Amino acid sequence: MSKTDWLKPLEQILNYPTRISIIHEEEWIQSISEAEMRSVANVGGDKPKPGERVEGSEGTWFVAETNEEELTILYVEQKQLSELEKELISWTLKNFDHNKEEKREENQTESEKFAQKLSVWIQKQLEADEPNYSLPDSLAVGSRLYHEMIPFLLVTEQSGSKKAAYTELEKLLRSFLSDDILLIPLKSQEWLIWGPLSLLKDEELDGYDYSEEESLEESLASIASGLHEMLTSEWIGECHLAVTHPVSPSQSMIETLITLRETVSLGRKFHIGTNIHLPWLMQLERLLNAIPETQRAKYLEQSLKRTDLFVEPEMLATLETFFSLDCNVSETAKKLYIHRNTLLYRLDKLKQETGLDVRLFRDAVLMKIILLLYKVTKRN
Repeated sequence: MSKTDWLKPLEQILNYPTRISIIHEEEWIQSISEAEMRSVANVGGDKPKPGERVEGSEGTWFVAETNEEELTILYVEQKQLSELEKELISWTLKNFDHNKEEKREENQTESEKFAQKLSVWIQKQLEADEPNYSLPDSLAVGSRLYHEMIPFLLVTEQSGSKKAAYTELEKLLRSFLSDDILLIPLKSQEWLIWGPLSLLKDEELDGYDYSEEESLEESLASIASGLHEMLTSEWIGECHLAVTHPVSPSQSMIETLITLRETVSLGRKFHIGTNIHLPWLMQLERLLNAIPETQRAKYLEQSLKRTDLFVEPEMLATLETFFSLDCNVSETAKKLYIHRNTLLYRLDKLKQETGLDVRLFRDAVLMKIILLLYKVTKRN
């Protein structure tokens, strides 16, 4: 837990607007003139420390965290803060988990220390108004992060006492994927995992041609499926996993994380019960998600005569399987263990109820959209 995690509770307690910003150490010195501030700590001009504060005409700035030459600043927009409130905030920032952090760092491996530095940098970029998408030299120089790697995002459903240790998860990933993996802990039970390209060769793609995107995507899906099965059975139970195309972490760390987070979010929203999420299968979901909720509900109401149609498990399973097998009647009947004529009867029944024949391309597209919208509407 970082200091910024309790920003909202602090704002509620104080009942004053607050915000967090990342600035360079020099900005802390230059942005506020000596005439309009009163330094409470570190008066001698040393490096700013957590708990130090300066007071302006409209509010008070507190140093929350320091990292090399950057500062995390907490700003409280209230000039009427009492001295007791100011002292309490300063004391809290100065002493926040101090002993706990020191003990934890003593037990960290070199790989975990490096991963924690990356995690801090990622979080700061995500919170910044103008993020830096390229890793700084201090984190990327001389490392494998300049080469393409396979990114995964793991989101667990467990919390509290069942939260796994970094070393435990890293050991499992190395045994299943490769020793050459990078595990980055994020907040809210999130883990960003980078695997080597050699995993694709393990999928019997030694002669892989990067123009054959379908083969790459099938291989990535297979790796993700095996990894998810291992994690659910041997680690922490229920979890969600997303994977995307190989990229260079040094240049695409932030964009890739944003893509993977969006993929997990869309998957959990539109495909309840599915735990492996693939961005190349989410184009339609991404488009529908951009439509305002009121318009989605209105379209669904106008398009679906029987609102209870998808409540029938048999019809829902039939459509899901039919679409997953590219509208192939024979393969769908085999997958559902039913006779072909039984499937045709169900599709004819659907046509009678909705006016849409999913064996026709245009009607199949419309039915797919209606099905996705129904899932979201039902959940909300």
